[in-house]
Amino acid sequence: MPQFDSAGLRLSYLDEGRGEPVLLIHGFASNKEVNWVYPGWVKLLTEAGRRVIAIDNRGHGGSQGSHKPEDYGAPTMAEDARRLLDHLDIARTDVMGYSMGARISAFLALNHPQRVRSVIFGGLGTGMITGIGDPEPIAAALEAEKLSDVPDRTGRAFRAFAEQTNSDRLALAACMRSSRQKITEEEVSRISQPVLVAIGTKDDIAGSASGLARLMPRAEVLDIPDRDHMVAVGDKVYKAGALRFLEAVSRGGVA
Repeated sequence: MPQFDSAGLRLSYLDEGRGEPVLLIHGFASNKEVNWVYPGWVKLLTEAGRRVIAIDNRGHGGSQGSHKPEDYGAPTMAEDARRLLDHLDIARTDVMGYSMGARISAFLALNHPQRVRSVIFGGLGTGMITGIGDPEPIAAALEAEKLSDVPDRTGRAFRAFAEQTNSDRLALAACMRSSRQKITEEEVSRISQPVLVAIGTKDDIAGSASGLARLMPRAEVLDIPDRDHMVAVGDKVYKAGALRFLEAVSRGGVA
């Protein structure tokens, strides 16, 4: 996979297909393959005539990172995404982020509105504003000597996932402990691009989709039936709804 320099880190990305670009930003402890290639998103979007760019966030997948929490945070990783657009000479793109990737996408849309035509927030609703819980059990689980030492259920799930993806667990722990900058309701209300908020109806992590969408002038909700946070990302309803949204944006049909 190709790489580019972002503030001294070598970050990995993929760039496939031709047509209007869409940038994909994965969630915590995942990577571009697990979040977007294996569930079929890259194939779906390239076959729909799109150019698909997907980044491995710093400290994830094939990208370099550090073990210092101060080197992470969604605004920092949003700048990585912006530098990738610069590297590829892409002036403006649609963006889709899942979970942590949705938070990163929000900061990209806020801080560089001219670069983001539309945005899909997958797997994150009002949790973008309120936060999604205490990061310490997950960070501690990632740093534990072995999985059997982890008592916390959520921590065990993330530790097992990190082992399955052969991730740098200490980098992920640093990312989890980073300053997890909240987005205020007022800031969210300034996201003026067309927005789709897509969340599984059994997702108990993301927070309310409608609650987040109501804050933005051009946002709509896509409910993903009977899916929780971990499995909604590959759901056919999510894919169909995202395609419809992106096609409408391309036609100028989103108010």
